Amino acid sequence: MANDIEKVRNIGISAHIDSGKTTLTERVLFYTGRIHAIHEVRGKDEVGATMDSMELERERGITIASAATHCVWGDSEINIIDTPGHVDFTIEVERALRVLDGAVLILCGVAGVQSQSMTVDRQMKRYKVPRIAFINKLDRSGADPAKVTGQLREKLGHNAVMFQLPIGLEAEFEGVVDLIRMKALMFLGDNGEEIVEEEIPDSMKDAAAVARETMLDAVSMFSDELMEAILEENVTEELIHEATRVGTLSMDLTPVFLGSAYKNKGVQPLLDAVKAYLPCPLDIKNTGVDLSNDEAEIEVHSDPDQPLVALAFKLEDTRYGQLTYLRVYQGTLAKGDTIFNSRNKKKVKVGRLIRMHADEMEEIDSSSAGDIVALFGIDCASGDTFTDGKIDMAMTSMHVPDPVISLSIKPKDQKSTDNMGKALGRFVREDPTFRAAVDPESNETVISGMGELHLDVYVERMKREYSCEVETGQPQVAFRETISRKVDFTYTHKKQTGGSGQFGRVAGYVEPIPDGDDGDQDFQFISEIRGGSIPTEYIPAVEKGFRQSLDKGRLIGFPVLGLRVVINDGQSHSVDSSEMAFQAAARGAFRKFYGEAKPQILEPIMKLEVEGPGEFQGAILKTIMQRRGHIIGSTEEDGFSRVESEVPLSEMFGYATDLRSMTQGKAEFTMEFAKYSPAPSEVQKELKEKYHSKIPDDEE
Repeated sequence: MANDIEKVRNIGISAHIDSGKTTLTERVLFYTGRIHAIHEVRGKDEVGATMDSMELERERGITIASAATHCVWGDSEINIIDTPGHVDFTIEVERALRVLDGAVLILCGVAGVQSQSMTVDRQMKRYKVPRIAFINKLDRSGADPAKVTGQLREKLGHNAVMFQLPIGLEAEFEGVVDLIRMKALMFLGDNGEEIVEEEIPDSMKDAAAVARETMLDAVSMFSDELMEAILEENVTEELIHEATRVGTLSMDLTPVFLGSAYKNKGVQPLLDAVKAYLPCPLDIKNTGVDLSNDEAEIEVHSDPDQPLVALAFKLEDTRYGQLTYLRVYQGTLAKGDTIFNSRNKKKVKVGRLIRMHADEMEEIDSSSAGDIVALFGIDCASGDTFTDGKIDMAMTSMHVPDPVISLSIKPKDQKSTDNMGKALGRFVREDPTFRAAVDPESNETVISGMGELHLDVYVERMKREYSCEVETGQPQVAFRETISRKVDFTYTHKKQTGGSGQFGRVAGYVEPIPDGDDGDQDFQFISEIRGGSIPTEYIPAVEKGFRQSLDKGRLIGFPVLGLRVVINDGQSHSVDSSEMAFQAAARGAFRKFYGEAKPQILEPIMKLEVEGPGEFQGAILKTIMQRRGHIIGSTEEDGFSRVESEVPLSEMFGYATDLRSMTQGKAEFTMEFAKYSPAPSEVQKELKEKYHSKIPDDEE
């Protein structure tokens, strides 16, 4: 069985948006016999690429959800996950890399290393995923594989080594020179399926000899045997393959292959490289935590005979119910088995076990360590671990970035209201970077995600998949109100309606809580009552009355904070005083003093950190200054600059899009709440006018 596992490859295809990931996957499926006709991402035949199975993906020509497929190349089984390239769908890449053993990093032969190439590379490093590089689109004008290989070294820090040379470039791109076998490979036939080996063209022989020497120098660092063979001029293909595999698995070497997926050139040698150099499940050390032993780290072995350990890394809602993608790390999973969810300790029965091919399914009876499969009808969350009950452990979860942008949404009619709840419930379960919640202050439903395209796609999916029409708008910023000066107050609440009435008088002063005070920063209540002018049992009622008043300020209706109320006098009545009377007295006192205490509006200030290449530092500073930002500091190291600042939240809408356009998509930012600060007077004036225009005079 170990021999079978050695022939399994779990790979991801990752790259910047529009580098040709889906196009390459389409060719791989064709050459491995999984499909019998090639369709393009934005094809004239309107079929769309196999892996872009969602209607929205075919229309927009982008990949939104990662898709899994299975194919066979020679005697190797390859599980492939085609991932999105757009930064908004970064979780799809993140969770794919969590369960993959190796990856193919695709780079555009013209654009080279782009912003998302950097992000994907960082993700691969985080999960220690060995990779090989494929420089695509060499048929395009301006293609330069040597320049792109240089960028791999300089920008991403890879030990990138070309294993092929291009024969011609741009419109003249015909094939590649294989530097291991020193042969020219031409791809003939309607779809490049016929590979013809020829002698290297005379004009390229010298360049090929130099390139081979460079390649051997780099690869021999991983094998003493190969080094000796080079000195003795007795180099064999096997020695080069073995040394390259060692270097690739240790992530100290990135073999570079060339081609044009669209023109059907260079894909088969890439598949040979996947088989030869990328890891099988046995080559990767996977760890989990032992839940029965204080979460101690425990190694998981790719052995089908050991207890089962499988990770649910992706969920999808289909017309047949929830589809759960699983990576089996250890043991064997078969139809009819009972498995346990480590998180909630629930047991579930495996009904249908499926191998995925984009949105098509093949039923299988069993799968073992190293496989990527899918199950129907299990209720679980993304990141749950399943075992057979013999061990109690969980796989370490994946990194989930926090959302950076929000939108408020409102259903247009009653039918949409019901469907919106269903849609949001499903999307939140499927995508850990998508959040939905009702804002308790504004009562709006607010959705948050990784970018404007991310939220746009979910709004569009609600419309298509749930017939749910929604209106979107900027969510309300959580402003606050406070006072800015000390004021004395005295207020008597008196009500006589026959029988016992209501009576209570409170007096004292209110002041802003000073900066640096150790107590509660939102509200402090101090009683300095002497001699029982207000009986002790009524003092909590006075505090409650003031607290009730804080929920809605009288400037723009937002909560009030930063107040210290001190009561030092009052009066009660032996018959008419009650808790209710003193609560009402406190509320009346608040209404009376609030206007005199110079109230003002506070706005939330966010701590903003922006990271990007040093060349864009000026552009980054400009984006912050335009939004009333205050720069705290900036640092620069390894060609990357980091700018720390404080910016009002109300100015941050649309920032992700602006930042990307100003920095060619190469900068990223994180944002968290820092403090509340007084809003500028023109902002306060505008907010007050807007609030009072909505409220009838008799309510104010």
